[in-house]
Amino acid sequence: MEKLIITVLGKDRPGIIAKVSAGLYALDCNLQNVNQMILQNEFSGFFIVEPPETLNMETLQQRLDRDLSGEGLQIYIDQMSPLDTKQVSGVSETFLITTIGPDQKGLVARFTKIIADHGVNVTNLTAVFKGGNDPNANIMVYEIAVTHTTDQTHLFEALRAKASTLGLDISIQHKNIFETINKI
Repeated sequence: MEKLIITVLGKDRPGIIAKVSAGLYALDCNLQNVNQMILQNEFSGFFIVEPPETLNMETLQQRLDRDLSGEGLQIYIDQMSPLDTKQVSGVSETFLITTIGPDQKGLVARFTKIIADHGVNVTNLTAVFKGGNDPNANIMVYEIAVTHTTDQTHLFEALRAKASTLGLDISIQHKNIFETINKI
């Protein structure tokens, strides 16, 4: 069977990853990648697994639902799509775009539209809107994959112009530079 992606959602508490991974281990699944996060006390976890040939998706869903019943978790299982070689073939560089300033409706939509219009993929996004009077409490960090065919100058100018019109401070750094600076 091809790889599966399992999405788990629910109220956060200790032990969710342990229970899900133990259930997968008991079913002889090879856990290849995991990414989890907590957003305002809500757990979300993504598990990429390679099940044994003898295990089908329906049985896996039934077993996880049974083993995790009473936990208040929503579990979704889907087959992974094969990699699209058109999307992964281009060599890309990773940049981090950080905006700081007052919260406004539509900030994520406006910035991601500019990014998408330049054919650039957002690979990670963290947006923390705390509200209140402290504009520095509202921060967005976009990690983007910029290919060699992207007009970086035009992209970065468009992002800076949008930040300016919205009253936001913006920083655009290559990920390697960001990581070097933040290690000090």
